[in-house]
Amino acid sequence: MSQHPLRLLLDFEEQIQRDRDHSPAFLHRRDRRFALACEANHTEADVIDWLAHIKNLSGPAKTTAASESAFRQWRQIHSGFAMAGALLGVLTMSGLLFFDGGSRINITGILGFVLLQLLLALATSIQSLVGWQPWRWLLVRWQKTPASPTSRQLQPLLMARAAHTGGALFGLGGLATLLMLLVVQDLAFGWSTTLDTAADSYHRLIEWLAMPWQALWPAAVPSLELVEATRFFRADPSAVTTTAAQWGQWWPFVVMLWLGWVVLPRLLLLALAQLALRGKARRLLASHPGLHALQYRLETPTLDTGNQHNDAHDLPDTRTGTTPEPLPEAHFLVCWAGAGKPQLPEALTGQDIPGFQAGGQASLGEDDDVIATIARLSPPHQVSLRQQSATVLVITQSWQPPTGELQDFLEQAHDAWPEGTRIALLPLAPVPDQAPEPHLLQPWLRFANRLPAHFARVVALPEQQHRNQEARS
Repeated sequence: MSQHPLRLLLDFEEQIQRDRDHSPAFLHRRDRRFALACEANHTEADVIDWLAHIKNLSGPAKTTAASESAFRQWRQIHSGFAMAGALLGVLTMSGLLFFDGGSRINITGILGFVLLQLLLALATSIQSLVGWQPWRWLLVRWQKTPASPTSRQLQPLLMARAAHTGGALFGLGGLATLLMLLVVQDLAFGWSTTLDTAADSYHRLIEWLAMPWQALWPAAVPSLELVEATRFFRADPSAVTTTAAQWGQWWPFVVMLWLGWVVLPRLLLLALAQLALRGKARRLLASHPGLHALQYRLETPTLDTGNQHNDAHDLPDTRTGTTPEPLPEAHFLVCWAGAGKPQLPEALTGQDIPGFQAGGQASLGEDDDVIATIARLSPPHQVSLRQQSATVLVITQSWQPPTGELQDFLEQAHDAWPEGTRIALLPLAPVPDQAPEPHLLQPWLRFANRLPAHFARVVALPEQQHRNQEARS
């Protein structure tokens, strides 16, 4: 189990979301059993060991898909910022150092650009501290599923870390381009400004900027004589009497200016953003409501009901004692959260059944439209449904546990559709025509059992039903 606070927080929150589908008694018995095992081993029951224990109970095939998907999305965002930053750094430095032999590379322009980069770096850190999200539009387009409340609190810091990563690669790419151009070209630097600025004032500004490295590399601090000699006037280039060697003596200052005021601040702020993100993740985990409930279950003994059977040494029974029913003849088909893509099972492809998409990326308004459309097409006076009640087949993905969103959809549909309408849940395996693993069907069976009587039932394809009967026999 990972020790990283961010990964630990996301894994813990995902498990808490999954535990909402279980009864409080089941959770108490499971977690209290874990606490007793830790006490017998003289170890402290912490969140890392608890998550490892839950993973062992769920089996090797159980994965934290939501947290892995979130980490994968943020890695892609960081990689995109890093590649874009490195490319822009190369292009920007190439533009700043463009030299055609007839003009000078203006140090004043480089100073202004360095100041802009420093201001952008500070603004990135400030926006993450105040919670402002200028990149929210990018997250909305990039994330496939809505972020949880905990993830939304981490988004400003995560985006600041991504922006600082891009800024650091921007500076490193520009520094590499600068060093390369110094080797392959004979660059001529000078300074000029439209304002009436004296050479001694400009030199004081240069000395102030060079203070961080003046003891480390004195040659990177231009002298007053160099500043006076390398001022050029675009209106009268012939008035410049500077020797050719003096135009190139600015390069140590330019290298240290870029390194000290662009690259190092970005690296420092990136490290601070990483530390702030770890601290934020620890605080969110410590104040998580699910952690308080878990600590209560770990510390509170379970009640003795008087049963003679002592299950202190038994693992929690996660079986429901039921199996999926045969696939009925459906009149409507609802694909929940992208299930059935890219293709439906062969048992459904040959049937002319009206199909709808709901859940997942669909909005609540689109879900309401699906419910209203089925209600309009299935009144008792319709010829196709005159002799029997309608059956709505809801296709889901077996590896995704049932959610409260699906339960709200079914309850709303049950109230809106005609009385007697039957709902059949069909969890599909990753390969549509294969049977889902038994441990993936158990949450769906428990989900159907928790619903009111005759509300919904779990069904299976014909060949899957045959396999279930053989396994039960």
